[in-house]
Order: sequence, then C-alpha cells, then structure tokens
Amino acid sequence: MPIKIPNDLPAVKTLAGENIFVMTETRAITQDIRPLKIALLNLMPTKIATETQFTRLLGNSPLQVELELVHTKSHKAKNVSEDHLIAFYKTFDEIKDKFYDGLIITGAPVEHMPFEEVEYWQELTEIMEWSKSHVHSTLHICWGAQAGLYYHYGIKKHGLDKKLFGVFPHKADYKRSILFRGFDDTFMVPQSRHTTVLREDIEAVPDLKILASSEECGVYAVKSKKHRQIFITGHSEYDADTLKNEYVRDVGLGKPIEVPKNYFPNDDPRRHPIVSWRAHANLLFSNWLNYFVYQSTPYDIKRVAKK
Repeated sequence: MPIKIPNDLPAVKTLAGENIFVMTETRAITQDIRPLKIALLNLMPTKIATETQFTRLLGNSPLQVELELVHTKSHKAKNVSEDHLIAFYKTFDEIKDKFYDGLIITGAPVEHMPFEEVEYWQELTEIMEWSKSHVHSTLHICWGAQAGLYYHYGIKKHGLDKKLFGVFPHKADYKRSILFRGFDDTFMVPQSRHTTVLREDIEAVPDLKILASSEECGVYAVKSKKHRQIFITGHSEYDADTLKNEYVRDVGLGKPIEVPKNYFPNDDPRRHPIVSWRAHANLLFSNWLNYFVYQSTPYDIKRVAKK
C-alpha cells in the first residue's frame, strides 16, 4: 500500500523515480479505507532530505499512511525556503487538537547544548507531553531519542570522547522483540553523534526495556512497557551518501573528523560508499508501523486519548 503525501511535495518525484509507491492527495480521496495518520516532527535543518528519507521508509509498507509534516514555530529554519514550510508543514498549534496513530521525532544537530538551552526545547516538551494523550505510538530518532528519554524519564545524555561516526554492527538484546522480527543476528546501522545514553541509567527505569545494542555504540533501541514510546539512537533512515556529505562538510570546515567506519571501501573516501543497512531500515519501520501502530491503534482515532 502507498503513503499519502501532498501533491507537490518534492519527495513525490524522487520516490517515483525509485519505484516507491506513493499516493497523492488527489488520488487518495477516492479510497474508502482509513489510512494510518502519521506526523513527522522534522527537527533537522536539511528538511527536504530528511522528509524524503522518512517518506521512503514509510512508503515501503503494505499499509496506507497519511503523512503530516510538522516543524517548530519557535525556531526559524535556515536551510529551507519559507514557501516550502508554508506549503507542506504545519506548526504544533495547527495540529494540537488532532489525534495520530504515530509520531516520529527526528534527530537534530544540537547535541553539544544542554536540552534546556535548545531554542525550541519548551515547544518540544509541549509536543512530547501532548503525544502521551494524542498519539498511539511515538518513534524518537537519535537526538530525538535522547530528548525523549530525558523528558519522559530523566535520563541524561553523556558526551563522547570523539564523534561516533560510521556504520556499525548491532544485535537484538531481546530476541523476541517484534520490532526486530525478521532481523539477522547482526545488522548494520549508521551512527553520527557526539553523545550517548548509558545502559545502567535505562535499566534503572522499570518502565523501559532495552531491545538492541552495539558493542561500539551502546544502546540502540529502547521501548516503554506499553509500547507507546520507542527510542532509536541511530540513523537507519540515512541515504547512501548522508555520512559522506557530513564528512565532506566537516573536512571543508576544518573540523576534527575521522573517516566514517565501515562505510567507504578500504576506508577510502574517494570511493562510493557501501550501503549495508537499507534492508534492515525498511524492516524496522515496517515492523513499527505494523506491530506498534496498525495492529493496536483504535479504529476511532480519538480513542487514543483513552488508552
């Protein structure tokens, strides 16, 4: 089944060229079934690239998804036009009376700052609090996962000695987790972060369960007891060249950056990257949509508030 997105969103052309089945609003209104309503809170500065990455994964599912793009009002995006935001995005004020089957909170390049000093932290906390009564299942990604663990459970982030950068092997700690159903014993995940959360801090919270981790990267996936909150510390949504673009950018800015691990053949940045995470990325999002959203969300979406 397709993902329903606005008629003129740039992702339509990109995904159609990749044979990803998308459905525009015009075509979707002729169908008499209820699609899953998913909101994407896009905190990344590269909004078009990020919305395309998540649309690609959400669209590779047998379920029909209606995607709504959301941005923070308290921060003015610098890398996307105001026309794009006006045409395709809504603010929290515009959606706060609605209910959603799922919400995705993306990462953001603000790791070095204390949470409370982030420009849109107050607005983000309002959205995370609202999600507890208006969203059936929320998926937090990278910094979004750290922010969610901090807000909901008081779990602090910790700085790393150097940037965790590359594609790393991970494994399921809880092999019966349906989030990782169909996964290989070892699966690769892109990571790009300067901070982490500690296993012992998460294990000290009875409501949380660690689902997957990595020897090099630490905790990867965590869920709350009722499956309403899922926290993913990596970037399975990344495109083939995302880490390359980050590396080239940082080199150009003179920042201390190592070649991303397990990414370029023979660690040679002049060669094309090896994509080793795409299959598991699609399976991760398919499992989340199927088992944590579709199979348990109420048909009357307003009943989300009662769950």
